[in-house]
Amino acid sequence: MDAEPAVVVTDDAQADTAEDAAAAAPIVRISSGEIRGRRDGSTLSWRSIPFAEPVSGPLRFRSPRPRTPWDGVRDCTEFGPIAPQGIDNTVPIDAGLLPGEDCLWLNIWTPATDSDPRPVMVWIHGGAYCLGSSAQKLYNGRQLAELGNTVIVTVNYRLGALGFLDLSSFSTPEATFESNLGLRDQIAALEWVRENIAVFGGDPTNVTLFGESSGAGSITTLMTSPRAEGLFHRAIVQSPPATSVYGPERAARVAARFLEILELPAERAHELYELPIEEIIVASDVLVDEIPAKVPGTLATAPVVDGDLVPRYPVAAFQKGLSHRIPLIIGTNRDEAALFRLIRSALMPVTPDAVNEMLRVIAADHPTLSHERLAEIIAFYPDAGKSKGAQAISSDAGFRMPSIWVAEAHSRHSPTWFYRFDQATPMLKAARVGATHATDLPYVFGSFGTMNIDPTFWLGGRKTAMEVSGRIQRRWLAFAAHDVPAAIDGSKHWPRYDEDTRATLIIDSTDVVEADPDKELRETWGDQVLGFS
Repeated sequence: MDAEPAVVVTDDAQADTAEDAAAAAPIVRISSGEIRGRRDGSTLSWRSIPFAEPVSGPLRFRSPRPRTPWDGVRDCTEFGPIAPQGIDNTVPIDAGLLPGEDCLWLNIWTPATDSDPRPVMVWIHGGAYCLGSSAQKLYNGRQLAELGNTVIVTVNYRLGALGFLDLSSFSTPEATFESNLGLRDQIAALEWVRENIAVFGGDPTNVTLFGESSGAGSITTLMTSPRAEGLFHRAIVQSPPATSVYGPERAARVAARFLEILELPAERAHELYELPIEEIIVASDVLVDEIPAKVPGTLATAPVVDGDLVPRYPVAAFQKGLSHRIPLIIGTNRDEAALFRLIRSALMPVTPDAVNEMLRVIAADHPTLSHERLAEIIAFYPDAGKSKGAQAISSDAGFRMPSIWVAEAHSRHSPTWFYRFDQATPMLKAARVGATHATDLPYVFGSFGTMNIDPTFWLGGRKTAMEVSGRIQRRWLAFAAHDVPAAIDGSKHWPRYDEDTRATLIIDSTDVVEADPDKELRETWGDQVLGFS
């Protein structure tokens, strides 16, 4: 069904009563019915717009289904349930957000819903494929929408065992389990955007997909999925774990372990559809903690090469020239792994013993990898036997080298820009975490101070951070509007990345462009993709 033109009424700030405010809120008609939003400064916003049916009961481990149309006006002014996950972990979820299976919804910020089509930016949040939500204050899209006259969309998708555990090997006549459900949710959201975004003033032919960490890894995977081709027209990927995509045999072993945790024999796997969601969450959290502790450098739940949605390992697909022909910005943070040492998370190996085990398993997974080459890689890091060196190896194995492999392959046929985020406030430097994983996020959204306790500026640095944030936002927005990440304010010109110059933008208090800053690192690791199958 085609969405009808938007209907926007007056600002609810002019209303004298609650009833008047409800009547004055912005209302639009989408493919499934009318929805009411709210004013967010000079921006219109809608929260928790459902793009699919609740994934409960017979839909729990199945592809998302289009939302059943409703009668009347649906209120979309508050956040609904977030994807089921444990909320008592080292990465806190905003207070008041509770998990539930009616979680497939998205949020929109738009300057206006007139007929002048604007660029659209769709955000895929990170969280190691097992936690997070688009409802987090960190991802508020108001500032980007206002600064860039752009429509901002943030998306929820299934996580953990419900979204990235491949149980398909346990399908029976009684129950079918589908693979890569979190990715299927993201595709469904992009299809919804294509169908409905025009009524919010967005241009469905001008969609930029952007994300960080596992959100960025989702994007590099979707860039090699035939099902996703044409749903977005450029991509920005920040710190993508692009090689954290596993084969079906390994996925089946992890799924079997999940059933063991639940004490369900294989012949009773169909009971997963009936278990209380709380039991699924607990078992998923146990699995998420257990797998990387046993095999450092791996994740329990992640995209899987299923021969369907994900036909091949994404980085290998990039190297074969099979990524979608779209402009790409890609990069990482200088000190990625330091965060995981700080929060004592096993999601990345940060001790010498854990890194040595990771390298041992990589070597076992790659029979053609010689001991000499592995020794050369380790020798590149003079502090490999110390925590500092272990963190550097982990950062490069998990983020930097995968990003380089993707960038150099994609640049052979499509415009590509490469960066390294080095900016860190005095407090983060004093805490020895520097420009660690996820510290770029508030710079992109302008969302500093959204955590309950935020030490970012305890030792100053706010003015510099605001300047850096402004440059990043202008570059990202210019890329979404014009295919070129130009800050349009006299900032440093950012040339394209290619295999001759390997121009890299170093984002810091002052931006600089360096030619092949990772030359020795890149030559030491080589172009053979080292990941886990």
